[in-house]
Amino acid sequence: MSNLSSSLSLYLFTFFAYGALAVYFWRAQVAGNSAAVSHGLIGHAVLLPLAVHGYLLYADIFAGNGLNFGLAYVVSLVLWLAVLVYWVARFFYPIDSLQTLVLPLVAASVLLPVLFPATHQVPGNLTVAFEAHILAAMLVYSLLTIAALHATLIAWVDRRLHHPTLPRVLRALPPLLTMETLLFRIVAVGFVLLTLTLLSGIVFSEQVFGKPWEFNHKILFGFISWFVFAGLLAGRHFYGWRGRKAIHWMMSGYVFLLLAYLGSKFVLEVLLHR
Repeated sequence: MSNLSSSLSLYLFTFFAYGALAVYFWRAQVAGNSAAVSHGLIGHAVLLPLAVHGYLLYADIFAGNGLNFGLAYVVSLVLWLAVLVYWVARFFYPIDSLQTLVLPLVAASVLLPVLFPATHQVPGNLTVAFEAHILAAMLVYSLLTIAALHATLIAWVDRRLHHPTLPRVLRALPPLLTMETLLFRIVAVGFVLLTLTLLSGIVFSEQVFGKPWEFNHKILFGFISWFVFAGLLAGRHFYGWRGRKAIHWMMSGYVFLLLAYLGSKFVLEVLLHR
């Protein structure tokens, strides 16, 4: 973990920068000109706190003789990636309101490592192969967590469409078809990274982990998750899956991915009571 006291000014700068942009974008959305603001010069200003935030995360996670997977850092990483995904996606989809929605959340997440500095240190040999494998795995979990949250938002909007009035925050969101298209783009990228993560763990186990590959509960759930996401993408491509069926497959794959992340310790102690 980086020295929080020496990095405190960077944390505060990032928090206030995100916060100021969140207020600015929310006011623009209420005024009905969020698209123009988001695609103007101020829209690119998001890159500054995003870059500083990314630097802080890297310094905190890849520190010492292992990897820090403390909950505060993981949550901050997921929301950092969400801002990055939505910032890039706005060039292709009219989703300015989604970026506006996530900015206050990422602003709050910046201070989580300061307020809750507890770490969960995973020892490891920080070779290039090991770092590349772990980075890919972290991106997989982060991207598919974003996809799961995105799917939950779609389901919520879909249910609220049957009500005579919608909350203001929902009225500003993009059309469901646009949100579903973005969902499948995120899942597709996450699926490619998941494939690379599983393959690298098998083929380069000696270089990555320093021991031969072995089959365990974590690998099992990882492959089940892979097959579920493969089925979801195939169903979308060949049969045009969308709506509740797609969301159910999405959430099922994510649950298996979480079980893979929690690993055999969770399975043995919680599910099998051993």
